[in-house]
Amino acid sequence: MNRKDAIIIIVCFAISAISGILSQDFFIGEIALFTALISSYYASVGNRNTYIMGFINVILIGLVSFKNNLYGLFFFNLFVFAPLQIQGYMAWNRHIGKDDVVKVREFTLKNSIIITASCVLGSLLVGYILTLVPNQRLAFMDSASNCINLCAVILMILRYKECWWIWIFNNTIDLGIWFLTLLNDGEGALMMFLVAIGYFVLNIYGIIKWNREAKKGRRRRKIRRKAECIKTEVT
Repeated sequence: MNRKDAIIIIVCFAISAISGILSQDFFIGEIALFTALISSYYASVGNRNTYIMGFINVILIGLVSFKNNLYGLFFFNLFVFAPLQIQGYMAWNRHIGKDDVVKVREFTLKNSIIITASCVLGSLLVGYILTLVPNQRLAFMDSASNCINLCAVILMILRYKECWWIWIFNNTIDLGIWFLTLLNDGEGALMMFLVAIGYFVLNIYGIIKWNREAKKGRRRRKIRRKAECIKTEVT
């Protein structure tokens, strides 16, 4: 662990501890906020440890969601996102560079169209299913959050930098869900709202960081192609 990582961990722990004391959510909420912040930071710098923190985080968010009758969030976090954290760790482990940072990829127009259509159709379908569940709250917001988040998780596993833009959009929905739940005095809602804010801020950092990595990748590929052309001409 380098000095920068150590400072980030200490700061995130301090923020989580203070938030836990102020909200009187000392265990689940505090750990959920801490793992959310650390997971997002590691993801933004392309470090595979994001999936270790992410696994703990989605389990805790799933439990809090169940207590607040957000069954879509509960199901997706425990039975979809938790296994994907394991898959993500193994996938990134195969594409780590010499600097221990994952290699970034970029979208094509075809990718963009497919992902957008999948998010819209998936959100509508799952939202309708959730309306059939007794006591389900905010069905279509719950659905949209999970479907968009699922697309972003898959794209991050595949190392596409556009996952961060999708997460920013998803964060706005999550902020709305937990803000409305907070207004209704939902259990653990304040800490989940703070988790959503933390994700939003760190996802902006992720956009900046992964865009830089993508530019470096383009430069490396351009240099490699020039070298190959020169080699071909010489031979």
